[in-house]
Amino acid sequence: MNTFGEMFRVTTWGESHGKALGAVIDGCPSNLPLTEEDIQKELNRRRPGYSLFSTPRKEADEVELLSGVFEGKTTGTPISALVYNRNQKSKDYSKIKDTPRPGHADFTYGVKYGNYDYRGGGRSSGRTTIGHVIGGAVAKKLLDYTHNIKIVGYAVKIGKIEGDFNYYSKPEIFNLNNIDNIVEKIENNPLRCPSSNSDEMKDYVLNAMENKDSVGGIVEVVALNVPAGVGNPIFGKLNGELASAMMNINAVKGVEIGRGFESAEVYGSEMNDEYYYDSENNIQLKTNNCGGILGGISCGAPLVLRVAIKPTPSISKIQETVNIKTGQNQEIEIGGRHDPIIVPRAIPVLESMVAITLSDLMIRGGFIHPCRLPQK
Repeated sequence: MNTFGEMFRVTTWGESHGKALGAVIDGCPSNLPLTEEDIQKELNRRRPGYSLFSTPRKEADEVELLSGVFEGKTTGTPISALVYNRNQKSKDYSKIKDTPRPGHADFTYGVKYGNYDYRGGGRSSGRTTIGHVIGGAVAKKLLDYTHNIKIVGYAVKIGKIEGDFNYYSKPEIFNLNNIDNIVEKIENNPLRCPSSNSDEMKDYVLNAMENKDSVGGIVEVVALNVPAGVGNPIFGKLNGELASAMMNINAVKGVEIGRGFESAEVYGSEMNDEYYYDSENNIQLKTNNCGGILGGISCGAPLVLRVAIKPTPSISKIQETVNIKTGQNQEIEIGGRHDPIIVPRAIPVLESMVAITLSDLMIRGGFIHPCRLPQK
């Protein structure tokens, strides 16, 4: 299953140490303005080596558009794009080809397929999310062009340290007029966590790095200006589709919509979002504990979801594993180049999957014409 979506479909392909990786996007309507630069700016946010807290593997991740665009606009045919691998060091993995790394998919991929590309994790590597981001870049452009929908993600927790920047602490700042300011604060922080205690978070990660360990965290993603009515109950709920999209991303171990698990601790009177008419006679929610979704359908409030990202499993500490060739227990010390924390680089991937999910559901629901967009 390398394809996500029904009417807006993204198929990803490629391995960590293969010749190239990429994606094919099928179902994008024609007349959408699209350039390589639109995709490149998203890839730049997830590429390796962007800060102290990412892998030292240096890759430009330069995208090449192969099809589906003519004279700067989509044609309605499949959009294909690729990124060549330039800086892989496969020899770093030769010592561990028979010793599955704890926390990795080495064991499960080997059991399922037998012929497993162990170099950098092959198809199970986080590098394969290049395809997610290519698809997400197209989806973001589609949502922005048709409905002025903006999607932004940021870290709200690094390891055990909780930040003070999140939607529920300052819901009033999450609006279209302020989105550029929010994005600037996020992108200027190496952990993509614009909290007042971000320096404490940086020290937390640095300490883990000194101890040959890694750190996880929690990311919050907010989608603004999503119209009411998106989602297809009973088994095509918006929250169900979003949860599926998130859980299909490497390293994701949990998803919450709105108040999430906190909703189990409050009274109904505290959880319910009361309605009112605004000055333009539109129905609005006084609060947004539901995270923008009621009964599996968007209600017009911002979509709010949080995602738990586990620590990077490739660490330099000596760990216990087995040797599948000798049939013996043995220790493993993982070499190569790895992220001490994957949270910041996972954020554009999470945003991408939210965008792909919304694009697919909005085409299926009639919010976006499936074949041809009106010219602007």
